[in-house]
Amino acid sequence: MNLAAWLARAGRSRADAVALARGSSPIASYRDFAGRSARLAGSLLTHYGLARGDRVAIVAKNGPHYLEALYAVWWAGLVAVPVNVKLHSAEIGWILENCGARLALVSSGMEADVAAYAPEGLRDVVTLGGPQFWSLVAGDPAPLAEAAPDDLAWLFYTSGTTGRPKGAMLSHRNLVAMSLAYLTDVDPVAEGDTLLHAAPMSHGSGLYAMAHVMRFGINAVAESGGFEADEVLEIVSRSRGVSMFTAPTMVRRLTECPMEAMTENIRTIVWGGAPMHIADTRRAIDRFGPRFAQIYGQGETPMTGTVLSKADIADRDHPRWEARLASAGLVSSVVEMRIDGAEAAHGETGEILVRGDTVMLGYWDNPDASAEALRGGWLHTGDVGSFDADGYLTLLDRSKDVIISGGTNIYPREVEEVLLTHPGVREVSVIGRPDAEWGESIVACYAGDAEPAELDALCLEHIARFKRPKDYLQLPELPKNNYGKILKTELRAMDQRRVRRGG
Repeated sequence: MNLAAWLARAGRSRADAVALARGSSPIASYRDFAGRSARLAGSLLTHYGLARGDRVAIVAKNGPHYLEALYAVWWAGLVAVPVNVKLHSAEIGWILENCGARLALVSSGMEADVAAYAPEGLRDVVTLGGPQFWSLVAGDPAPLAEAAPDDLAWLFYTSGTTGRPKGAMLSHRNLVAMSLAYLTDVDPVAEGDTLLHAAPMSHGSGLYAMAHVMRFGINAVAESGGFEADEVLEIVSRSRGVSMFTAPTMVRRLTECPMEAMTENIRTIVWGGAPMHIADTRRAIDRFGPRFAQIYGQGETPMTGTVLSKADIADRDHPRWEARLASAGLVSSVVEMRIDGAEAAHGETGEILVRGDTVMLGYWDNPDASAEALRGGWLHTGDVGSFDADGYLTLLDRSKDVIISGGTNIYPREVEEVLLTHPGVREVSVIGRPDAEWGESIVACYAGDAEPAELDALCLEHIARFKRPKDYLQLPELPKNNYGKILKTELRAMDQRRVRRGG
């Protein structure tokens, strides 16, 4: 089925219901939302002559017209390519060229970035909400295009921390299964509930919009178009049944924000993209109550892998509550998961493998990478983990981040959890440093006012001596990407420069 069928249904059956909002203020009904998307779809086909399967890039910040553009692309039978607006213009240009984009729909202020490296096949750059956009929206509506389950819907470009990003090909089947998993495992949306897009709609937050359209919910964007903790809490205080997708760093900022909020208006705060350390989870629950869920997934199996549910996070009386807080939860309802090479016995550590209806078709125009990632019929995630006896996954690290010292695997997260119990540590990331004798030595990079000697004593008290950092790098802040993930590659480079200087 075509994902846009959910919007078409809402436009008929809930025509007057609020569909889109700016902050807590309604700006479009489902009649408006569906009508604009259908008419924009018509113009994409007739005005630009786009054909089924053509790619349309959406290079836009969070805004009221983002979802109208996204659903117009699907309504017309085209493929959406949402692009991270914080990329350099050359990186944006590379993605547009790689996917063969025929058109770019952009937010105001992004026109020059797209035009600077626009590929030859790009026919136009249209500003969302601009005069040309409204002209296109005034055209005749297109009929809803048919879509086979494996027709391409969304090209999800990875962050590309090593080399060029790869375009994970997500089908209509993938995204339908993902939406059903969200409603089943994470957050059962009621009609009129609100999804507040605090994180970029080009990634996780936008993916969760589909379940809210299916359930006749409201998709809201902040006035700022980004994430400001006080603005988010103000919107929460004036809205109903609010959920949002966040990165762990965003949860920390919400927890630390002094502004009061009507927390009973929060339905669910989902975090993903990186594990949340136990100390941060405890502080967040103390501030907001049992309103949190964690998901583990990748762009290659969008937003689905495992879920640590609100019920699990809230269950303080469970004898293994703290161990479960440190886990990534239970396997999602729509996938299978196993540890590569492991037998049925729990506790074995290895690469996490996934298969199911949410797993991508492959990588765009990259058959070798597709074959490697999907070998044996399983998605090889590159993440390392293990299952406990109850089926909860502990996510240790990316396989490339495991430190091998003296022939022994050391998982950075285990060391980080100990260091974060010190009140003088705001954030921490443990990396490996090349060592002629041991292969790698352990370095703890942290932000805060704790003294290295204090941290050393803490580690000696709680973990084996061989896991103790051999050096500490104190920084004002740890470097992060646009989604709040700490950049270990950058930390390694900083550490190597420090070693060369003899510091």
